[in-house]
Amino acid sequence: MPTQPNQQPAMGQRAPLSTRRVDSTIPGPSEGNWQYPSQQMFFNAMRRKGYDPAEHEMRAVVAIHNTVNEKAWDQILHWESLHPECLDTLRLLRFQQKQEQTPKAQAFEFVGYKPPFDRHDWVVDRCGVEVRYLIDFYRGRPPKGIPELMTPMYLDARPAADDVSGAWDRARMPFVEAFRAARQMVAPMMAGGSAAAATSAAEAKPAAEKSQ
Repeated sequence: MPTQPNQQPAMGQRAPLSTRRVDSTIPGPSEGNWQYPSQQMFFNAMRRKGYDPAEHEMRAVVAIHNTVNEKAWDQILHWESLHPECLDTLRLLRFQQKQEQTPKAQAFEFVGYKPPFDRHDWVVDRCGVEVRYLIDFYRGRPPKGIPELMTPMYLDARPAADDVSGAWDRARMPFVEAFRAARQMVAPMMAGGSAAAATSAAEAKPAAEKSQ
């Protein structure tokens, strides 16, 4: 992000916009977390890209943008749980919007799915090693009577399979997820069995004492 972001009203802007920025939960490349752009910054950025944003929609647009980024970071943390020793120091170093589709998105489109409307590459610092993540953004089907602005979005974040580590993580994650799901299903039964055994032992002890 620029060191002095443009917070000035754009030419022809019809209403004032907030210049307040919100801290994310995403650790930045140095101290502190990334900051999200203000409504004014987002409005100016959309104007630079050739869009004609409406001032009254910017509050919702910025809120959706922030929520989507938090969800992207949650998905990255899910993948990074394969490397628990580095979770405490994990940081987002940089990100970049990309025009070309990922191979996975191309494959999905080939079999009939709609292509993603956007793609970002995020680079994280995992214990001193730079790891690249691919994030495809898909737009859901807009419900009747709901503005297009509020159409739900879906994310697909995963490590780039351009090195051994990324390819190995993508190959093993389905098995890790299956194991975790099975463990969650078994845990309550194990806990119930342990509690029942403890109760039986407690009931058996007084009976044994009486028999003595």
